[in-house]
Amino acid sequence: MPAVTTILAGSLLAERISAAVPDSIEETAEEWVRVRPEKLLEVARFLHDDRDTDARYLIAVSGVDYYDHFEVVYHLASLSHNHELVLKVRADHEEPEVPSVTPVWLGAHLQEREIYDLLGIRFPGHPNLKRIFLWEGFPGYPLRKDFMNLPGGVRPGLQRFPKEDPDQWGGEFRAD
Repeated sequence: MPAVTTILAGSLLAERISAAVPDSIEETAEEWVRVRPEKLLEVARFLHDDRDTDARYLIAVSGVDYYDHFEVVYHLASLSHNHELVLKVRADHEEPEVPSVTPVWLGAHLQEREIYDLLGIRFPGHPNLKRIFLWEGFPGYPLRKDFMNLPGGVRPGLQRFPKEDPDQWGGEFRAD
């Protein structure tokens, strides 16, 4: 029977991180720990290099919009210990920035670019932070909750569905 991957408890993780990187923990929950953005790289290096944690595998990085702030969530794993852990960092909503973890986990390279492109969170220290899906100059960031309220009355996306323009086909809706 295969071994079951365990989730490191937030309290245990916070204890390990605090011992190695003092004053880095902002909040702890049952399954995650949130660290101060200015301590993120130091915490990331510790989690990666510490033999007991051995979080060498970056599973995923994601961004979350909470209207008044953003959060970047790191799902990490140790293949040698068969455990996973979740690390979070909060960013300001007006000027969102979180240090890039690409020096620690190269796998964050494209994921940070995706978060930047779709949510507008900048990652100082990223080797090539530019849009990955949308073109430079695209107005706004489509995964933000306030995306449809762009300044200057700009409306993103199509203004109407194709074949819905009455000038294009004579004034009646067509379903073809």
